[in-house]
Amino acid sequence: MELINMYFDQIEDARERRVPFIIPIGTIEYHAYHTSLGTDTMVVTGCLRELAKEKEIVIMPPIWYGVASYAVGGPETGTIQIDEDAHTQYLYALLKSLMWGGWKNIYLIPHHQTEEGGLMPMTISCHKAAKKVTMEYMEETKGKGWWGSNDYQDYYANLGSGDDPFSYIKVIPLISKEAQHKCGGFDHAGKWETSLMLGTYPENVDLSRCAKNREWFAQSAAEASEELGKHMVEQVLIWLREAIN
Repeated sequence: MELINMYFDQIEDARERRVPFIIPIGTIEYHAYHTSLGTDTMVVTGCLRELAKEKEIVIMPPIWYGVASYAVGGPETGTIQIDEDAHTQYLYALLKSLMWGGWKNIYLIPHHQTEEGGLMPMTISCHKAAKKVTMEYMEETKGKGWWGSNDYQDYYANLGSGDDPFSYIKVIPLISKEAQHKCGGFDHAGKWETSLMLGTYPENVDLSRCAKNREWFAQSAAEASEELGKHMVEQVLIWLREAIN
């Protein structure tokens, strides 16, 4: 289900049953000549669209603008860079509305600079916003010293469960480190990411434009295929089925 298409009673029911609420986190960034600027965001939404066919989830409107950086190209390439602090504050305000609204099973799923599942500015931004909101929520609703109170003496026994406050908001990459290896590779606008786009939004890929590419990172894009893309989508789904509860 997509949040924007849901009626209030459906939202209320999903919230009470703790159906996963998922926020796709992406960027607008230069992806050479052959694929679109919205690639990072689109592969997240495309994979979630497939997941929603088999698993009950609520997909929230994606965050299109992110901490892209100008590492690949400057603003003249169409890349839109949002400062990390501004991005964190935006996510903080969004997550605060959800937490105080009663949502307790929220996932932020970024796809940008997540090679080997490492932490980079955008994923760090997501983690900062999530932890700040959680700490403020617990202090405001349970009072100062909430963690040290005897009410939370089973804190360690509940780690990772739905009763663990720090599990209310989870940040997971679209493709885990293990899934990246099972996919066969990971890159930016090359064979692997282009294939993932062919497996999710093929209409936003034009391999005939690869002849225009001059940058090293895009040289392998001509080897991309829809078959490889479908394999990558399936590996992503295996990971997401396990990670999203």
